[in-house]
Amino acid sequence: MPNAVDVPITTGAQAVRQCWIHLRSRTERPEARRPSRQAALRLPGLFALIGLLAAWIIPPDAVFAADADRRLNIILILGDDLGFSDMGSFGGEITTPSLDALANDGVRFTNFYTHATCSPTRSMLLSGVDTHLNGLGNMDEYTAPNQRGVPGYEGHLNNRIVTLPQLLRDAGYHTYMVGKWHLGKEPDQIPAARGFERDFSLLDGAGSYWDMKSFTAANPRSTFTEDGRYLTKLPKDYYATKTYTDKLIGFIDANRGSGKPFFAYVSHQAPHDPFHLPREWRNRHVGAYDQGWDAVRQERLQRQIDLGIMPPGTELAERMWFIPDPIVLAPASRAMLGKKMELYAGMMENLDHHVGRLVDHLKKIGEYDNTIFIVFGDNGAEGTDLFEMIAGSPGSRDFLFGAINWSQTHPNAWGDPGSYVGYGPMWAQVSMTPFSQYKGWTGEGGIRNALIVSGPNVKRPKGSINTAGIMHVADLMPTLLEVAGARYPKTHEGRELPPLLGKSWNRMLAGQAESPRTAKDYLAWEIFGNRAVRQGDWKIRWEHKPLGKGEWELFNLKTDPAERQDLAAERPDKLKTLLARWDHYVKANNVILPRRNIFETLEDQLPPRVPDDAGYPPLIYQRQFEPPKDMLAEPKPKP
Repeated sequence: MPNAVDVPITTGAQAVRQCWIHLRSRTERPEARRPSRQAALRLPGLFALIGLLAAWIIPPDAVFAADADRRLNIILILGDDLGFSDMGSFGGEITTPSLDALANDGVRFTNFYTHATCSPTRSMLLSGVDTHLNGLGNMDEYTAPNQRGVPGYEGHLNNRIVTLPQLLRDAGYHTYMVGKWHLGKEPDQIPAARGFERDFSLLDGAGSYWDMKSFTAANPRSTFTEDGRYLTKLPKDYYATKTYTDKLIGFIDANRGSGKPFFAYVSHQAPHDPFHLPREWRNRHVGAYDQGWDAVRQERLQRQIDLGIMPPGTELAERMWFIPDPIVLAPASRAMLGKKMELYAGMMENLDHHVGRLVDHLKKIGEYDNTIFIVFGDNGAEGTDLFEMIAGSPGSRDFLFGAINWSQTHPNAWGDPGSYVGYGPMWAQVSMTPFSQYKGWTGEGGIRNALIVSGPNVKRPKGSINTAGIMHVADLMPTLLEVAGARYPKTHEGRELPPLLGKSWNRMLAGQAESPRTAKDYLAWEIFGNRAVRQGDWKIRWEHKPLGKGEWELFNLKTDPAERQDLAAERPDKLKTLLARWDHYVKANNVILPRRNIFETLEDQLPPRVPDDAGYPPLIYQRQFEPPKDMLAEPKPKP
């Protein structure tokens, strides 16, 4: 008999767990599915031994402790330009049963913030650090001359931060990524270099869903990586949303049985333009949007109120003054613009379908109940015509490139390879119901997003809605490290790390708090010179003209989530308090306001800003006068 000091110390729960793992591994091997007669005769004895062990050394709750020791998988599903109100569970008319099922199995949060554009949001998601410190102080594509070469404005995730997948991998997680990266292309900047064990990634900010086609003559080909290698071609039958899902399922299956949990960053392109999708998904809403954007916005708001997403009495933000009332458009024009929204709805439903495929697979392999799901969009909906911005004016290099390579402009070809369709500011405002503005701006429509969290760590009532918690994308780092039993280090690879911006959600998810922030905490944003601060119910924003005033505005978001009433003149005390928070943010995060910005000619391109008063001018709303029938008469004959 071995000396006692040579015997490994094993708890009763661990002993049972090890026996169970041994049994499952035996029965999962194909050759073991039908045990031999001798093996079958031995099984009762083995089970009897386990029973004796359990009776001897295992306390009554030890089996439950063993289950609790199993660490949770984490799946983070990011929609690109996904609007606040697009999912059915947030008031949309679009059919999203898979995403809604996650909402009904978890909790919806209505005060969740990202950044106003994609790569800055992704940088904070993966680092937990403010954009002006992590390398995305501005988007790489629009870095201003006075920001070039400044630490924090590299245009990619810099090496002064450590990433969430790096820390989770160090903590014993498999780390997977599929989809859009947009955080650097050099070998030391790609997903494999920043902590992802497996990846299939589009490194660019956007591209075709069908092939490697990009948007400019200087950059005609999108760049992809798979497991740290740059791809020379895409898989056969490639379609972005489907292929990303296929790849992730393959990653998960390849490591089944390893005993390790996984973190999966599912960074979809959808529903970012161009609106590319298979033909069978394009005609699911024919005619549904011919009524126009105003009616759809009103219907979405009413559903939000009925669901509890927004409080009774909530108003819609003003329709932007340069967007026409759809009633003044000819039916054919409304139908053509409505078709763009039909394609967007198809993109959302296709995305939902592939989310459902992933969920169904996890249920099939027994991992669904051990998985946390986090779902949100990376910024507000896209209201800018990106293709027009990229292609420029006739006669330019990129205009010619676009005319040749993106030439499928007939409506019947919309969705095909070589077509480019976006849906414009009118539908972007619909996607962001009830908020003001959209992507690129610091109105609520640019930075507030729908959030779903479900999984075993969520102890709040299933299907409930939290409207009190003020939350931020940088919160994911501390939250998920806590889930994984890991800590954010002070240093990494000899470098001192910047402090985390975020706050853990775990007490709130457990039902022990309503918000991760106190009334003293604040959030702040800056991108392209547009800026904002929120503290409690109050928010200030400064935006370039013409969407902004070129001066600070003040809003009470509790009573005015649509930001209709600027209270800066009425509450100079509150404005002064929040401006002090802005000054603190600038100093703490090395904020350098750009001297060039993408909106510098916008005021000249748009008509002068005017109020949006319903029914004005009456001329265009006046209908044909119909006299009383009993007073109608034919003209009298000549005498």
